[in-house]
Amino acid sequence: MLCETKSFKTAAKEAKQRLKKGFWDGFREEKQKGVQRATEEGMNASKVELYFQNKVQSDIRGRKEEDEIFYLKVKNLLMSEGEVSDAIGRLTDKNYFDTLDYIQKQRYILTLSEQYLFALNRFKREIEFENI
Repeated sequence: MLCETKSFKTAAKEAKQRLKKGFWDGFREEKQKGVQRATEEGMNASKVELYFQNKVQSDIRGRKEEDEIFYLKVKNLLMSEGEVSDAIGRLTDKNYFDTLDYIQKQRYILTLSEQYLFALNRFKREIEFENI
């Protein structure tokens, strides 16, 4: 599905540039090396293929800057202290949170929880396949 901010014409131009620059050849080669290395190390090759599929989809779609900033916060937390029980509290913007009413606070916490879980899963995938 196309990103809502991209027009069809823009998406087509980007696809054409990927073809010209050999993006898919490089991706195919990187994926084959990853699958081969995983097989040699006794890992599940289908998990590696799924990792590369998700990675290329993210690369093509692009990531929102604020999502990347949040991911980096989560990554720093996980690298420095591991998974902690109060991660949502640590990631909460206290000044913003204090301005919200009860329902908005609940919505904010649920959204933050969802973002955290997504970032945590991304981090685990990247760490698992970091050396591939």
